[in-house]
Amino acid sequence: MNARVRFCASMLGLAVWVGGAVSPARAQSQEMRQHVVTLEELNKQAARPAETRQANEGAIRHLLSSDAGQEALKSAKVDYQRVDKALGQLSDEEVAQLADRSRQAESDFAAGSISAKHLAYIILAIIVIVVIIVIARAV
Repeated sequence: MNARVRFCASMLGLAVWVGGAVSPARAQSQEMRQHVVTLEELNKQAARPAETRQANEGAIRHLLSSDAGQEALKSAKVDYQRVDKALGQLSDEEVAQLADRSRQAESDFAAGSISAKHLAYIILAIIVIVVIIVIARAV
């Protein structure tokens, strides 16, 4: 009987030892599977900056194409197409900053916090900033 107990104990020990050696490998394999990024996720992440820039340019264009924007462009004697083309030459950071200002100006105007005259000044400032940046890069 004593030999059977020792044999069972040794088999149990062997099973635990082998099972313990396999478990970390399985756990590591499962961890590796969890960290795999699909091609679809990579494509989405790669497209985000372009989508963000497009949305930011859209916010600037929306403000410039508004009635107040068109009046500001006329008073500055600047063609909308030239400013629109110049937007493409700005960095993502510059476009983001101008878009934030454009959105804030439209929001303030809609809320009645600023007058149409102040909105026109803000639009003129945005136009001047775009033109200055483009000219500075050309030099």
